[in-house]
Amino acid sequence: MKLAKRILSIQPSPTLAISAKAKALKAKGLPIIDLGVGEPDFDTPQKIKESAIQAILEGWTKYTPSGGFPELKNVICEKLRRENKVEYDPSEIIVSCGAKHSLFNICQVLFEEGDEVIIPAPYWVSYVDQVVFHGATPVILSTRMEDQFLLNPQELERHIGPKTRALIINTPSNPTGAAYPKDKLEAIAEIALRHQLLIISDEIYEKITYNGFNHVSLSSLSPAIKSQTLLVNGVSKSFAMTGWRIGYTAGPSNIIQAMDNIQSQSTSNPTSISQKAAITALQGSSEGINEMVKEFDRRRRFGVEQLNQIRGVVCFNPPGAFYLFPDVSKYLGRSFQGKKMNNSSDLVEFLLENAQIALVPGEAFGAPKHIRISYATSLENLKEALKRLEQSLSKLS
Repeated sequence: MKLAKRILSIQPSPTLAISAKAKALKAKGLPIIDLGVGEPDFDTPQKIKESAIQAILEGWTKYTPSGGFPELKNVICEKLRRENKVEYDPSEIIVSCGAKHSLFNICQVLFEEGDEVIIPAPYWVSYVDQVVFHGATPVILSTRMEDQFLLNPQELERHIGPKTRALIINTPSNPTGAAYPKDKLEAIAEIALRHQLLIISDEIYEKITYNGFNHVSLSSLSPAIKSQTLLVNGVSKSFAMTGWRIGYTAGPSNIIQAMDNIQSQSTSNPTSISQKAAITALQGSSEGINEMVKEFDRRRRFGVEQLNQIRGVVCFNPPGAFYLFPDVSKYLGRSFQGKKMNNSSDLVEFLLENAQIALVPGEAFGAPKHIRISYATSLENLKEALKRLEQSLSKLS
C-alpha cells in the first residue's frame, strides 16, 4: 500500500530502537546492561502516585480542555515565576502529551517548505526528523568538546539567512550533558533579537545539574527575548515520570493558541489523571529530586573518571542531564575477527554483541565520533558495563 511521501523523510527513534533491542535480548536470557535508555531509573515519588490514584477515585477520568486543565496551567505559571524568574499568563501555556509532543506541535505551527531551522550538533535525535517532516531544512552547526559543546555566537550569526526561521537550543543537553551559562545565553539572545529569530528552548533537564551549575531560562533574560522564545519543559525527567506523558510549552499566546487548535484535532487533551499528578509534582518538595540528582552525580563522576582512563577514549565532564558522550574515534577503523568498525554504529553493534552492553551511536546525534552512555542505571551496572567496554575495546586492532 502506498504511503504518503512525508513519512519517507522520518526515521524511527534510534534511542527507542536500541532500548527495544536490549529488552528483546534480555528476554532471551542474555545479561544485557542497557545504557541506551533516556529515562531515570528511579520510581515516581509516592506522593505523586497517590495523587493520581486519588484523581481516579474522585472521577477525574473525563475529557479536559485540549490544552490542559486551567489549574495545571496556573501551577505551571507559578512554577515558572518561582523557579525560572519569568512571568507568563495561562493563555501563554499549553500542556501536551510529553515534551516531544510539544516540540512536534511547535514544528507544525511554525515551519513549512522553504524555512531553515538552526540546530546545534550534537542534537537530540528527534529535532532533525521533526523539522524535516514539516518541510523545513535543518541547518546543522557543529560544536566542539573543547568548547564544552556550546554554540559559538559568531558561528550562529554567520549562518542566519533570509530563510532562517528558528534556533533550537537544549540546555542541559541530550546527548552531551552540556549546559549554557547565563553569559552564553545573553550573547545568543542578542543575536536572536537583532535578526528576529525565534528560539525553541528545550529545558526538560533543567533540574538535573551538578557542581552548583545554575540553570537559566533564556526567556527570563528580557521581555523582548521572551516574546521570541518558546520554552519547552515537562515532568518526565525531573520527577521520573517518563510514562505519564506530560510536557508543556510557554510562549506567545498566538502560537500557543495555534498549537491548541492542532491538539484539539489530534490528541485532544493530555491524560486527565497525569495532569492531576503533574500538579502535585510541580507544587511539591524538591527533596526527591535532590536525592536523585545526588545519585546521578555519583555515577557521573565515576563514569567520567573511568572512561578517561581507557586508552584512546576522551570524555567530557558534563554539568547536566544523565549522559556521557565520549569520543571513541581512536577505535573507528579498527577490526575484530575481520569486521571493521567503519562508524560508531558498527562499534555499538560490536559492543552489544561482544560486551552485551546497549549504547547509542553518535550518528544519531550528528556526532559520528562519539557514543552516548546513559548513567540512568545503578552504579553497580555502570561499573560492570564500563569494565566490559574496556575489555571489548582492547580486542579491536
